[in-house]
Amino acid sequence: MGFARTLATIIFVIALPVALVTSNIRILLNTPLTYDYAFDRYDAEAATGLSRDDLNSVGGGLRDYFNNGEKTFYQTVTEDGLEGPVFNARETRHLQDVKELVVWVNRIQELSIVFVLAYVVAFFIWARDGNVRQLAMHCLVGLALGLLAVGSVGFVAALGFDAAWERFHNIAFANDFWLLNTRTDHLIQMFPEPFWRDMTIFLGIMCGVEALLIGAASAVYLLGTRTERRRLARSVPVASNTQAA
Repeated sequence: MGFARTLATIIFVIALPVALVTSNIRILLNTPLTYDYAFDRYDAEAATGLSRDDLNSVGGGLRDYFNNGEKTFYQTVTEDGLEGPVFNARETRHLQDVKELVVWVNRIQELSIVFVLAYVVAFFIWARDGNVRQLAMHCLVGLALGLLAVGSVGFVAALGFDAAWERFHNIAFANDFWLLNTRTDHLIQMFPEPFWRDMTIFLGIMCGVEALLIGAASAVYLLGTRTERRRLARSVPVASNTQAA
């Protein structure tokens, strides 16, 4: 039981920050505000030549695509008075790769959340093997590791986001379909590289705020129960001596 508990604790410490990061990625990917920000901040209407209605429709279509079972994204828009697909073959193929990555992120998010909840239930409620102070301490360790990892990524991105973004694509994708033409390809016109830099910053802020809130709650609890813990620790030898007498 000791080895299983130790292994579960290690996984929990890793799963907690993973759950935060992947959950926030999922939120950003599925909220209309993200797409509105991209279209407004980087003037997608001027960049693509598409109407705002078409852009909004494509944004909604992408959100549906990342959550349905379709392999290929297809949606038509009106451009220069003619109706046709919004993305060309290269962009569509890249979207397939992006969707595979999104599916993996979603799976990791779901598994990490399930494990975090199962850990709490199994070791701190059902089995009663542990206490809330231990849980608070484990949360602090996991959040510290998460902040360290996110901070490292943010530091690298701050030094040179372009290079970091290119390295990410080389690692995440086994082809070069992600190399798009800013003059002709609507996908990169709608979501240019500076947009992804902004999203990386937003993701870091979201994770940081959530980690600080959970960490603060854990720290307050640890500090608030410190006196009681000391009192109990002092009472144990006394109780033992009384029994011996």
